[in-house]
Amino acid sequence: MTEQTLAVGPMDTRTRPEPVKLWFCPNDELAPGIAAILARHWLDEHEQEIAGRFLFERDRRQYLVAHALVRRVLALESGIPEAEAVIWRSSRGRPFLQKPSEGLPRGGRELDFNLSHAHGHNLLGVVRRHRIGVDVERLDRGDQGFDAIVESFAESEQAWVAQAAPGRPRDRRVLRLWTLKEAYSKARGLGLGLPFDTFSFTLAEDRGVLAFRPPEQDSGRGWRFVELEPVPDVLAAVAVLADDGASPELHLHHGFPWGRAAHRLLALPGPVALSG
Repeated sequence: MTEQTLAVGPMDTRTRPEPVKLWFCPNDELAPGIAAILARHWLDEHEQEIAGRFLFERDRRQYLVAHALVRRVLALESGIPEAEAVIWRSSRGRPFLQKPSEGLPRGGRELDFNLSHAHGHNLLGVVRRHRIGVDVERLDRGDQGFDAIVESFAESEQAWVAQAAPGRPRDRRVLRLWTLKEAYSKARGLGLGLPFDTFSFTLAEDRGVLAFRPPEQDSGRGWRFVELEPVPDVLAAVAVLADDGASPELHLHHGFPWGRAAHRLLALPGPVALSG
């Protein structure tokens, strides 16, 4: 499935579903000095403590850019200033925005977000309803534990990976499955606590999920899955619970959001078929 930019005509805003919003931000979009200043003013005590533990500056910078991105986007979407947002974490470490009892300043009572970062790239997803999970990986990372990753997959997925030629074609299949599995498990709030061989994907040759076999613990609700390559050799996946109504739009933002910059409008696939 290829990415498509949509032409959208007039639409009744009362019935339009809330869009799925993504921010893709390479570390280079934020100078190290600026990232450090924003982090000093925006990050909470817990985040500051984690940032101070990194031994290598590249890892500290990755953390600072990623979490400055989170707080900036949450401010734009919720209306809660960056330094005032209270982020709590579940027992499995999934972060959530603490919503005021009277609702969010920009309207509504629900807002879910999910962050992924890898090797200088950050991806943040936000939805107004239900849950979202995202994951991003670089294809040029080298063969770093790919064999162990494949062994964690379902048997049908392992066979599909093995059908590809060794090298980049096989690595691409591995990372396509890995990012989708990560995105789904993060949307569920389970992370690596969900064994990756308990659910499986059937993928199109180029891009797109053809079928999904959920784990037994899934409630049976439909899911939408998106595969993206925001820049060459960087693979990303998104998992969102599907509503019964019309498909929401997918807004893809690139760079650090100093303001409400223009976004790309992409096609969001319908709920994927469930396989036995």
